[in-house]
Amino acid sequence: MGTLSLRAINRATLARQHLLARTDMPMTRMIEHLVGMQAQAPFPPYTGLWTRLTDFQPGTLADALVERQVVRIVLMRGTVHLVTATDACFLRPLIQPLLDRDLRTNQQHAPHLTDLDLTKLADAARHALANRPLTAKELGTALAEQWPDRAPAALAHAARGLLPLVQVPPRAVWGHSGHTKYHTAEHWLGRDLDKSPDPKQMALRYLAAFGPASVADLQTWAGLTRLREVTDTLDLRTYTTEDGRELLDLPDAPRPDENTPAPVRFLPEFDNLTLAHADRTRILTEEHRKRLFGVKNGVFPGTFLVDGFVRGSWRITKQRTSAVLTITPWARTTKKDQTALTTEGARLLDFHVPAAEPKDVRIEP
Repeated sequence: MGTLSLRAINRATLARQHLLARTDMPMTRMIEHLVGMQAQAPFPPYTGLWTRLTDFQPGTLADALVERQVVRIVLMRGTVHLVTATDACFLRPLIQPLLDRDLRTNQQHAPHLTDLDLTKLADAARHALANRPLTAKELGTALAEQWPDRAPAALAHAARGLLPLVQVPPRAVWGHSGHTKYHTAEHWLGRDLDKSPDPKQMALRYLAAFGPASVADLQTWAGLTRLREVTDTLDLRTYTTEDGRELLDLPDAPRPDENTPAPVRFLPEFDNLTLAHADRTRILTEEHRKRLFGVKNGVFPGTFLVDGFVRGSWRITKQRTSAVLTITPWARTTKKDQTALTTEGARLLDFHVPAAEPKDVRIEP
């Protein structure tokens, strides 16, 4: 057992997230390596892939969605994730206990589901979706024909928790817009969910993408409990943090020197790097965590990394043919940092709005 400094933990995590250096890994392999990408907003994963891959083009992900190689589905923490078709079938059954708990405890919807035959509801929802994808409103209305005394929104919410519902294109296809419509994963992907997915593999893959990490970190990422029972069966290395917390890790995972340079990187809204640990000090100071998680309506801004840590937010504003990237530092930035932010920011603008003219990068004082 050894001790890892905060910077050593930071660099190890960045290495596994491919944020120390971009990689030419195929896009679907990256999505699989990250065990999915947070995607409750439709387009942040495009930026998340751009910041990790050497030559990512948005059409690659758009095509993969249309061709059903990847899908958007409720998974970890009960939030929408972009995953490969294979991982949708692997992860969705493992997350079911979280969704079952939500059906019992959700303050908005659970009161409308009391004494409801959920098996019958699931069958009715599957039947309603048999012929075509439906919006949540359409699905709720269809189910309310059978349960007219129940709130349609609650019935649709229950269906999403009981069945593996994917959000189908054109939603989240680059350059397109569309209402959120649902279909069952089995129908959309033409395959069944895994009958006995191994939670050990989920834990190992989490460490490969987000480690070294504690059991609490793993549980926060997944939204599940009692995962110590899983990690205790694995062959893992154990480390301690400088404040005495236990971290687990794969024996052969990369752990770069803490002084390894970390370039400026722009992260999209809701990137899992900022959400996938109980203790987020590896990437955020406590002051910056409060600022990020204190945003109104739970809408996280895009953030940027300087020397491996979140140091502020960014937004792109479009007006007719022009576009402006506004960078808002949350801490002092040196002239060298500002130059790096401007250079990388110009690349980000070119990715998002290649045809815009003029384009400008502004750093707020």
